[in-house]
Amino acid sequence: MLEILKVCEIFVSIQGESSYTGFPCVFVRLSGCNLHCRYCDTIYARKEYLLMSLSDVIAQVEAKGFRLVEITGGEPLLQEATPILVKEMLNRGYQVLVETNGSLSIDMISKGAIRIVDFKCPSSGMMDYNDYDNIYRLVAGHDEVKFVIGNREDYSFALDLRKRILESGWYGTINFSPVFGELEPRELAEWILRDKLDVRLNLQLHKYIWRDIERGV
Repeated sequence: MLEILKVCEIFVSIQGESSYTGFPCVFVRLSGCNLHCRYCDTIYARKEYLLMSLSDVIAQVEAKGFRLVEITGGEPLLQEATPILVKEMLNRGYQVLVETNGSLSIDMISKGAIRIVDFKCPSSGMMDYNDYDNIYRLVAGHDEVKFVIGNREDYSFALDLRKRILESGWYGTINFSPVFGELEPRELAEWILRDKLDVRLNLQLHKYIWRDIERGV
């Protein structure tokens, strides 16, 4: 079963997050998650899926016609075939992003991919599941870190963990993302500017473009 994947959906959209925001991207959303974040906006991906062979997934991605691919979820690292999918897409010359919730080791994913680690803040309710050893698995200048921030407590947590990450010797893009509909982007922007942080304000662009659509964007 190593080459069988539980796939929730495959679609093309504008990349809405990370330093790749704004670029057309093929999304492979895998099913299943080991966390229950309070603000989760892809709850449907926990259980909805079709069983697809690795070759069928690759064929669907290739048919979309774009070279940027994101493997997401759910939590993509739960599936044994995910590292194989990533490697195959890289071998075909695709630029591959893998977004993970930070609870599992990213070592299983090829360092050729851009691994985006979403360390969970307190308001998610899942902070205790962070695998902080992922700090030392990040490739400097290549992988990215993300914090979803809903309030001042989350912001303080992100500041402390950011300091720890930088003290490890890693450097790269750190994304601070406001919880959509809870923390105003302006407020988070003002905190960042006041504290003179070298971080990226990460707005979910797709939610501003397609406000009336909840999935497939």
